[in-house]
Amino acid sequence: MGNQPNQPVASNRSVSRTMLLTLAVACTCLSSGMFTPALHSQTFSVIHNFVGSLDGSEPTSGVTIDPAGNLYGTTFFGDQATGTLYRMSHHSGGWLLSPLYYFTNMATGVIPYDRPIFGPDGALYFTTGFGGIGPCTTYNNTTGCGVVLSMRPPATFPATPITPWNETLLYEFSGGADGANPYSADIVFDSAGNLYGTTYNGGSTICSGGCGVVYKMTKSNNTWTESVVYTFTNSTDGSHPWAGVTLDHAGNLYGTTANGGSHGQGTVYELSPSGGGWTLRTLYSFQGQADGGLPYSGLIFDQAGNLYGATSTYGSGHGGTVFELTPSGGNWNFNLLYSFAGPNGGFYPGPVANLALDSQGNLYGTTHLDGLYNFGAIFTLTNSNGTWNYTSLHDFTAGNDGGDPRSNVSFDANGNMFGTASEGGTGNRQQCVGSCGVVWEITP
Repeated sequence: MGNQPNQPVASNRSVSRTMLLTLAVACTCLSSGMFTPALHSQTFSVIHNFVGSLDGSEPTSGVTIDPAGNLYGTTFFGDQATGTLYRMSHHSGGWLLSPLYYFTNMATGVIPYDRPIFGPDGALYFTTGFGGIGPCTTYNNTTGCGVVLSMRPPATFPATPITPWNETLLYEFSGGADGANPYSADIVFDSAGNLYGTTYNGGSTICSGGCGVVYKMTKSNNTWTESVVYTFTNSTDGSHPWAGVTLDHAGNLYGTTANGGSHGQGTVYELSPSGGGWTLRTLYSFQGQADGGLPYSGLIFDQAGNLYGATSTYGSGHGGTVFELTPSGGNWNFNLLYSFAGPNGGFYPGPVANLALDSQGNLYGTTHLDGLYNFGAIFTLTNSNGTWNYTSLHDFTAGNDGGDPRSNVSFDANGNMFGTASEGGTGNRQQCVGSCGVVWEITP
């Protein structure tokens, strides 16, 4: 069985299927902050209720938005499928969801955790947590250690379940030194078109099932080759990166590990090219105290080069924290910005996906189980003379509005905010445990 994340908070609620899969495993540059117009007054609405049929169910990640305002995302399950790829487009004053692909072939990847990212060639790139080759196994006997793939539209439009988008398998993780289970790590491209990501497992066998790796994929003559940038060892460098990496303009990579480090509560790290290889520097090791712990969220930059991230638990309220790392004289200083109040029980109550920044320096994100009703919230943090003030944009009830968001937030050109909630909604509760999840929008 793979190394299991710590469970510091008692809960009388069942762990979600996504976390169950994690527990049962056997083996963009500075602009990624997504600077957008600031939101003022807001209106929350559900723009799609998944029903667990052809549209899928349990949207674990958020969405990616193309220049035309279409939304692209993935779901964990679907009707006789282990995951779907979908697009949402404006239609008759509302939104229309179109399934683009059904993940039914174990050999070419199943169960996508991350959202699709547009590559330099216009194709969608993302990973699946399972399928392919390797000894990794989930609680429901899904096998394989995950794949990297790309998707393109078919020659004949529109894409339908009968004429889905075309999948290209780029790489299959073996579960060994090359890594295993690229869970919720968004893919990122450098200026040369190389692709970077992380795997939660695989690599060093110091951890049961492997401590995880950072990997790079290089394309030559239409063939992609994977190389390991760094193998985590669970000591001072950390283990089990859930999120992906962020690039700076110099080509350095920054990310978090959800476990390991000096105190066993996760780390923030930097990887720098050095002599044909890469050198890791641990920027911060979480103590699991007021600073927070178990950072499943990745990192984003502001325009001044400061890094922002979040932890999923601990902090003064045991609900996770938001932090900043500022460069100073070749080092990085850790600043605690906010501690979430924490729910009445629940694993990983705080943010488990990346934050976002607007043009005025406000931070946005979601909490997994925090909020007024303990089913998560959408929030903003605004800086007032060095004090960060929390405002809830929506508190989920796990009813028709959704619940348990594990989503980043994305903004369109008009400042509208979009994301997903993994449970709740009006979908078929017999088809989906806890209902099937929603896509939501907040408009200024």
